[in-house]
Order: sequence, then C-alpha cells, then structure tokens
Amino acid sequence: MPEEPCQCPDCQRFYREHDRLIRESPTLRQQQELNWAALQSFRTLSGRVLEDLQKQNGFRQTADAASLKPAAAGAPLPEESGDSLQQAIADLENINAHLFSIEALMERVFDVRVPEEIEQKFREMAGELAPDPLNVDRLRLNRLLHQTPDLPDRS
Repeated sequence: MPEEPCQCPDCQRFYREHDRLIRESPTLRQQQELNWAALQSFRTLSGRVLEDLQKQNGFRQTADAASLKPAAAGAPLPEESGDSLQQAIADLENINAHLFSIEALMERVFDVRVPEEIEQKFREMAGELAPDPLNVDRLRLNRLLHQTPDLPDRS
C-alpha cells in the first residue's frame, strides 16, 4: 500500500505549485521554457545578491582597515556578522557555480524537440497528473473525500 502524501503546509504548498506548473505548461516545450526561465531568474537574483554582499564586504574591509565605519554600501553590518557574511558569500559562490553547471545540462535538454503527436501526449498526461482543481467534478469529489463527522454535508 503506498504511503500517504505528507499533509504539512509546506508539502501542500509544493503539491499545489507542482500541479499548477503542470496544468499551465503541459507540453515538453513549455516545460523546457519554464525551467530555463526559472534557472535564469535564479542565477540573476543570486548573482546580484552575491555582488551586493561582496561590495558590502569590500567596503567593510576597507573601513576596518582605516578604522572607520562602513560607507554607503547599504546598511552597516555589525562586527559579529563578519564571519556569517563571509560564509554567506562562500555559499552563494557555490550556488552560482552549481547553477552554471545546471545551465550547461539544461542547454542539452532544451535542444530536444518532439513531434506534435508527442506534445499532445504530454497534454493528456498533464490532465491526468494535475487535473483542474476548480473543475466541478473535482470540487465535488474533494468535498466528498474530505467530509468529517464534525463537518456534515449540508446539501
């Protein structure tokens, strides 16, 4: 007997997002584009945060060397956050390196093209994997499955 899916709020949010992405991008091509855009947005945001932290760290080191307070590179950082800032910078550098590797792999995935008949098969499977949650039949089924003694059906 298969194990029941986790019902915690984080997992439920993941399941909803997972299903939404399948419903909204039900073809191979759409999934490729969606993943490419997500990867690029992750790289852009992560890279920009890394650059900003490196600037702050550079200003901080210059200020520390001159025994002055940090300059206009954003909010001054407390003294004890120096180690955590260095660790965050190192972690983000590692993330960016991994994102570059993923990008290289995604380029190979992005090159794959399939005939329209196969794209139609993707659409069919998407409907089975992630049916429309607002479909009347789905709403009725969900209501029946989630009835409890303390919440009787009033119809």
